[in-house]
Amino acid sequence: VFPEMALPVWKNLLQTTKKRILQQRRLSLYNGAHGYEEELIKKKLQQFSGGSINLSKEDNGIGILTLNNPKLMNAFTGTMMVELHERVTELENWKDGKGFIIHGAGNTFCSGSDLNAVKEISNSQDGMNMCMFMQNVLTRLMRLPLISVALVQGKAFGGGAELTTACDFRLMTPGSEIRFVHKHLGLVPGWGGATRLVRIVGSGAALQLLGGAVRVDPERALRLGLSEETLPSSDETRALGEARAWLSQYTEGPTSVIRAVKKVVTAGRELSLEAALRTEKDIFGTVWGGPANLEALVRRPKHK
Repeated sequence: VFPEMALPVWKNLLQTTKKRILQQRRLSLYNGAHGYEEELIKKKLQQFSGGSINLSKEDNGIGILTLNNPKLMNAFTGTMMVELHERVTELENWKDGKGFIIHGAGNTFCSGSDLNAVKEISNSQDGMNMCMFMQNVLTRLMRLPLISVALVQGKAFGGGAELTTACDFRLMTPGSEIRFVHKHLGLVPGWGGATRLVRIVGSGAALQLLGGAVRVDPERALRLGLSEETLPSSDETRALGEARAWLSQYTEGPTSVIRAVKKVVTAGRELSLEAALRTEKDIFGTVWGGPANLEALVRRPKHK
């Protein structure tokens, strides 16, 4: 199949490319130079406990991330922020992963930050630290080589609305809503939600949603391009099944190929034209002549 000489060269290219892509993905937005001390921030956040972020990894390469704090409509406590960081690291290390779905326990998505914790860290330095921490986590989540879906049931408010924008796709159930309520709290998004929203719906629509703290129901979300589809069911278990089925149309196929697809799209979105093209070339090099490619050539020698 391979000329004997090409194999070591190809393998070598594969390793260096993988390393480079990995480093790029793990690059933190903030570091010590920005006064960002991750371990100290984690310690501070862990004082505000409650709830959890659960991850189950299924054999078909789909992960299910559950925001689990139903007493507070799945609001983020400090420990949940730290757990999200841990789950994202787990997903980064999941070599067999192809996609994941984020949803909330108890028929609702997420009502933002737990205001008890917010009150405690209302001095500006703590607030900035939380902001940098969550921006880092959500940027890493967005750059995962996995196709991601936010399944929005009930309410996705504030930080919950921001979390939906860190996924590739949003699916909504009947009666659900996404709402950037930050203005009513005397705030703007701080977890990267405004920046990502502009890229999803454009600056005019983003200005309306942020400036008016507008309730976005499934119909409006579809019109704006904020949501891909309104699922038929609002029942928690059924909706999750429907979201799995919807995602599976994009995750069918060899893991290496699905992950490569996501990587080239991430590069195209984030890098300058030249850097994106070079990254695409590198990623192409990891699948060209790979098992899936060779199998396809055997199966389909020519286009019908």
